[in-house]
Amino acid sequence: MKTATTILACLLLGIVLLAPSAMGATGPEAWMRVPIDGLAAVALVLALPHRARRRGAIAAGVALGLLTVAKILGLGFSAVLDRPFEPLADWEFLGSAVDVLERSIGEAGAVAVAVGAVLLMLALAVLVTLSFMRVAGLLAGLPVPRRAATAWGVGGLVLVWAVCLATGAQLVAGVPVAAHDLYDQARQVGDGLLDPKRFAAESAADPFRDVPGQDLLKALRGKDVIIAFVESYGRVSVEDPQLSPRIRATLEAGTERLRQKGFGSRSAYLTSPTAGGGSWLAHCTLLSGLWVNNQQRYKQLLASDRLTLSGAFGRAGWRTVGFMPGNTMAWPEGQRFYGFDRIYAADDVGYQGSKFAFDSIPDQYSLSALQRAERVGGDRAPVMATIPLLSSHAPWDPVPRLVDWSDVGDGSGFDNGGAADLSADVFSRDRTRVRTDYRDAIDYTLESLVSYVETYGDDDLVLVFLGDHQPAPIIAGRGAGRDVPITIVAHDPAVLGRVSGWGWNEGLMPGPGAPVWRMDAFRDRFLTAFR
Repeated sequence: MKTATTILACLLLGIVLLAPSAMGATGPEAWMRVPIDGLAAVALVLALPHRARRRGAIAAGVALGLLTVAKILGLGFSAVLDRPFEPLADWEFLGSAVDVLERSIGEAGAVAVAVGAVLLMLALAVLVTLSFMRVAGLLAGLPVPRRAATAWGVGGLVLVWAVCLATGAQLVAGVPVAAHDLYDQARQVGDGLLDPKRFAAESAADPFRDVPGQDLLKALRGKDVIIAFVESYGRVSVEDPQLSPRIRATLEAGTERLRQKGFGSRSAYLTSPTAGGGSWLAHCTLLSGLWVNNQQRYKQLLASDRLTLSGAFGRAGWRTVGFMPGNTMAWPEGQRFYGFDRIYAADDVGYQGSKFAFDSIPDQYSLSALQRAERVGGDRAPVMATIPLLSSHAPWDPVPRLVDWSDVGDGSGFDNGGAADLSADVFSRDRTRVRTDYRDAIDYTLESLVSYVETYGDDDLVLVFLGDHQPAPIIAGRGAGRDVPITIVAHDPAVLGRVSGWGWNEGLMPGPGAPVWRMDAFRDRFLTAFR
């Protein structure tokens, strides 16, 4: 029994130490690594005197247990967000994951999954700690000759590790043979501790902080400006061979339809600070002109007085609106930080129809409700509205059907087909089907935007629509980059004339050689172009 327990303990430790920290590294070669963390733990047990050995073994075991939790979280972040887990910044991100689960499988299911996941990680952390204690006890009981032989073996493996580190050896791309996972986690913690000071310095450098309202956005006076974030509208949608033919056809046809109505458009790419999720990070990056790539920066930004695009429009005399059809909770930051004069949450838009993927309101209804609430009547201030469009949120099924705008009404005509499970798990479905659903959802939202401009556009409308981030790796693949399309649509030629120096492509679709900016560059370039 003792032998079997020891073998199982060694097996568990081997899995923890050798397993890659990110999805996508498959095959036995990805596990052929030399883990300095395990070698250091063994060396610690061998080197410490008898009295200190137990405390050292416990400390090493706890460290390996925490590494286990970090690796599990890292695999999850890699699968959904295509990036590693950041120990200090990402804990609050897990709350958003629970919210997504609640919308997908209901409150009871979300609680059960969350509790189960926490218990599993705690159990594994405890098991890993106990497993190392078991191995440490075995090492401590070795006779001196065997202890010496073990020490020489560990030294030899450390030498192999050092050579692999120096040469950058990899049997699988992106997975170094010289593994140093605990060091990586410690380095990320260190970076996280230093980042608030760096971010504060970045925030303080703002050329528009004290610009008076009369000197802001003068070239857009009298225009209604709508900034629409299209959920998961990434570069992959216009370049992937399976996805792009239909999306490109929609954008090309939309360009011509809008041209016939007198609208011009320019398109390019922005690099989002996030991928697969975390839309709010992209929203505040674009609006604040700061690179907000984690929750720590997000919270720090919301507590600041940074001038946002919406704040600049408000200072210049626009009525500013946050039209948030997905918001179901209080959002004080909308007024305090973003400076919105009015916020419309899910309960404020009057929707009476069926909910669709992600328990969302159809984008056509959201655009129609925004039109009715803020863009009617001649005697009013110009409106600047920010609106996230959610019909293309995972799991991308079912997708609403575009209706005549005169039939939108209170939304009661939108029918999800009686779908009982509005958010089937995308990871358990056929990937080809999931990608097709994603394509259809993006196509629906783009059609809604084009049709909205056709129906309600006038000389005073300026529409900026962009993706918030690339879709999850199940759609985009791993390492797909973080570029998202962005488009400006306007009827007044003077508006597009202001951005002629940007080099953006004509039309609704950016070409492969279109300019690529970081998303945080947009605020300053936009304010400069329309000053």
